[in-house]
Amino acid sequence: MADEEPVDPKQYLEDTCKPKCIRPLRAYQACVKRIKGDETGHKHCTGQYFDYWKCIDDCVALKLFDKLK
Repeated sequence: MADEEPVDPKQYLEDTCKPKCIRPLRAYQACVKRIKGDETGHKHCTGQYFDYWKCIDDCVALKLFDKLK
């Protein structure tokens, strides 16, 4: 047992939190679709991307720190 690699629960918790963050994900996907034809490179979806991951991080934080030693 001592030779086993420790398992990082963060990835599992992120996967369980993603369904709770559908609204920011859809906003990000809509933005990506909206700017798909932008040839200038000025348009971006950085804000929506960070909103999506903030939602996931907020959800994970509530559960992750209970599992840390």
